Amino acid sequence: MKRSRINEIILQSDDFIKSFGFHLPPFAYWSPQQLIEKKDKAKSLIEARLGWDITDYGQANFESLGLVLFTTRNGSLDNLKSGSGMCYAEKIMISRKDQTSPMHRHITKAEDIINRGGATLAIKMYESDNDGNLDESAPVIVATDGEPRQLAPGDILKLQPGESVTLLPGNWHEFWGEGGDVLIGEVSTVNDDLTDNVFHTPIGRFSKIEEDVDPIHLLVSDYDNWL
Repeated sequence: MKRSRINEIILQSDDFIKSFGFHLPPFAYWSPQQLIEKKDKAKSLIEARLGWDITDYGQANFESLGLVLFTTRNGSLDNLKSGSGMCYAEKIMISRKDQTSPMHRHITKAEDIINRGGATLAIKMYESDNDGNLDESAPVIVATDGEPRQLAPGDILKLQPGESVTLLPGNWHEFWGEGGDVLIGEVSTVNDDLTDNVFHTPIGRFSKIEEDVDPIHLLVSDYDNWL
């Protein structure tokens, strides 16, 4: 994925997010140089991998397979293991019309996925078998805004703006915007995108970047190389 394209997506995404009255924190707008200069004071931000995440899952086809994410807050795995401190995380995401985030599950993370505005959020779901593999025969039981629902394996749950679903570890899911772009909120336990995503079809989690221009903002996947 070209850096110039990532820069365009960031600017478009910021406009889309603001159009729903949601405002990102100040560090969303720091230049790479500003983040480098602040890296000592911003150590906790960097270690928690807060910030922009534009992914095409390494497949170079962002329009049909991709997602925009911005992590606004995130605790640590040590907090989660001890059951004290900051055990939660929050993201804002954009799923474009017919743009898929591929089928996956989490090992540890429980998450509420919320349609914050825009079109319909479509989520296809399966349950895990005893080995954690996708089970094509077991029903899926989830809570939508506190109400238990049973879905047949492979059913597509459709969330309208304001609606949400709680996904627990082991719930296989893929999602996309139906009828238009969707602003998605995620409230979860501690987020670890390096080790906690299990994809049904082996695939990368982050984009492979072609550096054709300078970045306007760093991605969380840039931190290890830049900071």
